[in-house]
Amino acid sequence: MAIIEESELVEVHFEFPDRRPLVGNIYKGKVETVLPGMGAAFVQVGEKKPLFLAAHELHDGILRAKGIEPGHGVPPIQKVLKTGEHLIVQVRREGVGEKNPQATTKLSLPGRYWVFLPTEERVSVSRRIEDRDLARRLRQIAHDLKPEGTGLIARTAARYASRDDLERDFKYLLGLWKGIQDVAEKSSPPKLLYSPPDLVRTIVRDRFLEDVDSLIVDDEATYQEILDFLDYLHLGKLKSRVRLYRGTVPLFVRYGVEEELAKAMQRKIPLKGGGFITVDETEALTAIDVNTGSDVKHKNQAAAILNTNLEAARLIPRVIRLRKISGIIIVDFVDMASEKDREKVIATLKEELKKDRVPADFIDITKLGLVEITRRKEGESLSALLSELEEL
Repeated sequence: MAIIEESELVEVHFEFPDRRPLVGNIYKGKVETVLPGMGAAFVQVGEKKPLFLAAHELHDGILRAKGIEPGHGVPPIQKVLKTGEHLIVQVRREGVGEKNPQATTKLSLPGRYWVFLPTEERVSVSRRIEDRDLARRLRQIAHDLKPEGTGLIARTAARYASRDDLERDFKYLLGLWKGIQDVAEKSSPPKLLYSPPDLVRTIVRDRFLEDVDSLIVDDEATYQEILDFLDYLHLGKLKSRVRLYRGTVPLFVRYGVEEELAKAMQRKIPLKGGGFITVDETEALTAIDVNTGSDVKHKNQAAAILNTNLEAARLIPRVIRLRKISGIIIVDFVDMASEKDREKVIATLKEELKKDRVPADFIDITKLGLVEITRRKEGESLSALLSELEEL
């Protein structure tokens, strides 16, 4: 699945038919090992590897049940968990390489308009909803709806929703949670209690918003599945934007997805003005270097450097997003003598980073003039996923 914004490829998503992702799965598991030195435990849930559960991922209810008052730092794991203890956990991050998948007891159930937090008492609003009055209204509705001791996060799609839509979505999530609890009470670990929808339904639910022009699909069965799912979500008004592609040229070729993906995966990526960036991914961090190259559009050097850096500031967030790069990212822009030019480049970079659904933030400029960005990790990078595809 590919997402194109303003004629540019910004995201690609894969799902292996025989290997669904673990992220989002909720299990009733059994504590296999408690590691005081690491402040963590391993929880067996019936998958290939047990889940790694850090002490800070224990919700307040678990702590109180063990006589520990929350809010006084992370308690010693051995005082909270014992080997053989049963626990409801959710996978928050896939295992990468030899690392085990990571778990949390702070559960979250996403719907179209809300994320329901059955084990945390808090209310918040998507950072993409910048209208303060709307954010205040959504917070009030969340407080009206949620039971005591639980939480709600208003998703981006909530800005388009009526009160009835918001209530319907919440009732669905509350019913889903009650069903999970019922199964958990009747089951012995290890037991899978909940698995998120497949890639198509997840993308339609989360990304097919009112500001999307069209959703194009080349498989008739999937096309009908999408239409039916939109009816289920009470989003019949969006069905006219779903198009069945019947062309003889493959869909990804027709819309330039494969070509753009190949360009973005190169180490050296050209800029329109003649400059280029180089991207080097390592386990510790990702280094991105900006070069003016043959930028000859401007008569003076300062203008050429500013042009190159501005183009790079617009491209780099897209490359990070497309390649699913995470962790620490260091960018070496071309040196600028003008403070005003530096501020313009940083402002452009920050604005472009806001377009990323995965939290990606400008951190600082180091003493050496390097720009530091961090992006939350959500599984393997695109290069790792493509390597897996080649092996299939």
